[in-house]
Amino acid sequence: MADYSSRPPLHIPMDALSEVLQDFRLSGVNYGRCELRHPWSIAFPQQKLLRFHFVGQGPCWIYTEAEGWQELRDGDLVLLPQGIAHRLASAPDVAGDSLESCQVTKLGSNVCEVVREGTGAASTLFCGSMALGVCALNPLITLMPPIIKGCDVAGNDPIVGPLLAAMTAEAAQPQMGSATILSRMADLLTARLIRCWVNCTGASTTGWLAAIRDPHIGRALAAMHRDPGHNWTLESLAGLAGQSRSIFAERFSAVLGEGAAHYLARLRMQLARELLGQNGLSVAEVATRLGYDSEASFARAFKRITNVSPGVVRRTIPGRTDMNFGF
Repeated sequence: MADYSSRPPLHIPMDALSEVLQDFRLSGVNYGRCELRHPWSIAFPQQKLLRFHFVGQGPCWIYTEAEGWQELRDGDLVLLPQGIAHRLASAPDVAGDSLESCQVTKLGSNVCEVVREGTGAASTLFCGSMALGVCALNPLITLMPPIIKGCDVAGNDPIVGPLLAAMTAEAAQPQMGSATILSRMADLLTARLIRCWVNCTGASTTGWLAAIRDPHIGRALAAMHRDPGHNWTLESLAGLAGQSRSIFAERFSAVLGEGAAHYLARLRMQLARELLGQNGLSVAEVATRLGYDSEASFARAFKRITNVSPGVVRRTIPGRTDMNFGF
């Protein structure tokens, strides 16, 4: 694990999942507060962002290719970790796309209000898109199902129920600052739902979930994800794990199916692909951000792992996705 600059060691808490979740809002969140009159139907295309929908007041149904139509009740929250294509509607038989007939008003840099006039039953929704930042959560998000209903995973969390009730009350009677308050509650609620899902999954002995749960490997794994450009060595990672070098190396490979050096190299190149597509960063800037001593050493490592040069990726990868207020 050479070619990286030295940085001060990080303090890693015992809860590795909490450490990974610290990156939850790094790339920002956009929200839309919706007041829609039946009949309405809105299609949400596939995107590389996590989406969520909170129902303050129905009627509301959600359609996904995998699950078909599902009714959402007042206070329900659904999470779509991979941002799959889906549709919300006041009833399953409502066709078309009603967004064109809605009035969309920008309330701030990341919040908008969506209103559809009419005489039918009113629905109040709170919809959002989240970019999950520097790939810290990517392995976890990849493992999650395409759609998660909060009530299905949060039965043992004493905070989720009151949070949903508070969001329902805030959405029902919006006041000055309601959009900001709702956004903060949504961040917390989504993070807790991710943790609830992790706790609900089986106790597997291999793979990323098993690794992040491991009291030793999890601390080292969280450290690599929090600062991939740090000058990590097998010795420093083993020290974080509280194990000897040989025991750590053996355990890491047994749980994750590859050595720590190889895992870290792949992680860095995943992040490099994201950075090369963001804000026009040059190859040299990405190399510096990841701690490489030179652009040449970074380019060699990138091509060795991805089979393409960073310059080719930078010229062809699309830029950051426009979250467009969750729509």
